Amino acid sequence: MHKQLIETAVKARQMAYAPYSHYLVGAALLTKDGNVYTGCNVENASYSPTNCAERTAFFKAVSEGERHFSAIAIVGGKEGEELSKHCTPCGVCRQVMTEFCDNDFEVILGTPEEYKVYKLPEVMPLSFSNTEL
Repeated sequence: MHKQLIETAVKARQMAYAPYSHYLVGAALLTKDGNVYTGCNVENASYSPTNCAERTAFFKAVSEGERHFSAIAIVGGKEGEELSKHCTPCGVCRQVMTEFCDNDFEVILGTPEEYKVYKLPEVMPLSFSNTEL
């Protein structure tokens, strides 16, 4: 299942719009019901309106009524080069994961040939969540 999710993220990466950084990212988000939502990074000349692949996948899923997630595979790398072996989510994406995911949520990083699986608390220690409100 992990390898298939990464392969889906690789396909999503092909849709990335990154004319400024040339760093293409794809994500594949698995719901607890087995549905998969993909995302790619979408850059903007003003930079702050840029949206990461992970958040694109989450926002697509949430906009379709999904609220329960199992895992996300994230791949990335410079345009025209091999995939990075460790494309990590930014802090904002980690915060979005914290909003919608339990501690057993898996974050899969790497390539189809070599990847590592992390639990959400490993990538977002000391997180701020709705339990603090």
